[in-house]
Amino acid sequence: MKENISKVVLAYSGGLDTSIIIPWLKETYNCEVIAMAADVGQQEELDGLEEKAIKSGASKLYIEDLRDEFVTDFVYPTMMAGAVYENKYLLGTSFARPLIARRQVEIARKENADAVSHGATGKGNDQVRFELTYKAFAPDLAIIAPWREWNIRSREDAIEYAASHKIPITQTRKKIYSRDRNLWHISHEGGELEDPWNEPREVMYTLTDSPEKAPDKAEYVEIGFEQGRPVSINGISLSPVEILFKLNGIASRNGVGRVTIVENRLVGMKSRGVYETPGGTILYEAHNALEELTLDRDTLHYKQQVALRYAELVYYGKWYSSLREALDAFVSSTQKNVTGTVRVKLYKGNCDTVGIKSPYSLYREDIATFSQDEVYNQADAEGFINLFGLPETVSSRFRKLGDK
Repeated sequence: MKENISKVVLAYSGGLDTSIIIPWLKETYNCEVIAMAADVGQQEELDGLEEKAIKSGASKLYIEDLRDEFVTDFVYPTMMAGAVYENKYLLGTSFARPLIARRQVEIARKENADAVSHGATGKGNDQVRFELTYKAFAPDLAIIAPWREWNIRSREDAIEYAASHKIPITQTRKKIYSRDRNLWHISHEGGELEDPWNEPREVMYTLTDSPEKAPDKAEYVEIGFEQGRPVSINGISLSPVEILFKLNGIASRNGVGRVTIVENRLVGMKSRGVYETPGGTILYEAHNALEELTLDRDTLHYKQQVALRYAELVYYGKWYSSLREALDAFVSSTQKNVTGTVRVKLYKGNCDTVGIKSPYSLYREDIATFSQDEVYNQADAEGFINLFGLPETVSSRFRKLGDK
């Protein structure tokens, strides 16, 4: 295969792995390397990236602004689905990879490249997310996954390789976290986090302030939704990207959005990591609250089941699968009346809905009230219970007191 590869497009972040992959590809395959970095909101991490890529040996660097598409077509659909992986992870890296990989394929076609490459390890989920996207759009392209080929076996080895090739990196043996950042979140893995008994150190956190040092006064924020999608903050209409920037700032200063998790990777092992998802935590809280007000019981409960499967598909890299697209159609149909305003209270790491209103509210105070009402006849409940409990009544002759 090596003789047939003359040009490779690498998904490039400028981090430790992709920095050393450029010279490794050139040495191993004797090929031209074109780097592609996706701007999905990692901000200052993009500073000086072109110079760094060229110095590492790339012939050129594409920096693709994918922020609008990232939020509109990936973040919002996942949030509207209510998808959360294993109760905690809001899927920030999971749904970024398919977008990045698709754009990488587009550039590979434009450049007439023979192969695409990524920096995901052979132990992780990202290799699957990248490569399933490659297969969905360009199964003819060769895939080069250096972590499955080279002799580098650890991040310490990678640091030594970078030093020997004079590749500038920010990682050191004392600062060895593996991170992935975008507009939605940042993840932290590696180092002392690999021992589940170790508490994450405060110095590690990047996007959120410490809850202990957050203001002593609660902050309130109002989020407006139209058909499930956020459209305004405190009454001011904003674009999807602006909404996330705004909410990230609000949540950050109040210490909101931190989770620590031991999760089950797709490849079969458990891993421990820390996620910071400040603005996203507010959006999930607010959107869930609005659905409680506007969705009927059966739809809400079934949607909660769909959310589990949706989260698995996204986590597993199956974004471009027929099933996820079908589930997306179901979710979209549930959102037609998810319109209204939610007031959220933030205080020292806590994020709670304290007010909801919607023109499509299914909540009837005149029915739900504990005060006297003229709408609901409480005596009707007896007939309902008799019918609802009929199976228990019929089977009662076979049950004795003390049975469990």
